[in-house]
Amino acid sequence: MRAPRSDSVRRRRQKRTPLTVMGKASGWHAVNDLFRKVANAVSDATGTPWAFIIAASIIVSWALTGPIFAFSDTWQLVINTGTTIVTFLMVFLIQNTQNRDARAMHLKLDELIRGVEGARTNLVDLEDLPDDELDALQAQFERIRRNGRVQAPRNKDSSEQDAELGDSHGTAAGEGTKLGPST
Repeated sequence: MRAPRSDSVRRRRQKRTPLTVMGKASGWHAVNDLFRKVANAVSDATGTPWAFIIAASIIVSWALTGPIFAFSDTWQLVINTGTTIVTFLMVFLIQNTQNRDARAMHLKLDELIRGVEGARTNLVDLEDLPDDELDALQAQFERIRRNGRVQAPRNKDSSEQDAELGDSHGTAAGEGTKLGPST
């Protein structure tokens, strides 16, 4: 039987919460907060049509100056260096934004799973499972889909599916904690 890891996951997530001293974030939390704000601002600005138009006009301007500079190595180096630097920095900004969005989405989905009566609450924090357990769970859901296509008129609730397929986390069918909306 797999021990619940929700306490350790909660502790890890709580450690990421910014500490405040007299209303201001302290230490690396201040740097993290500043980076988050800059990443959001840059992400918002670079995701607009105007950003694309500006980038395209820079490329066109660079291309038009080619004959002026005789298509020299320095002329090519300018665009190569510029695009490399922008790409390098954007990777970190995009990754930060995607990580934050994915984390928020997981938390929202976890709350929905916890709030739905009859849902398998062991699916909360699914993103923390090792790959082999995720593969086993995916195979389980594929079996549910196949069985659902064959037996479309009869809807099975999650407890019947658990009993039929077994719990992917090694617990016996029906042993999962069912949390209602009041939890």
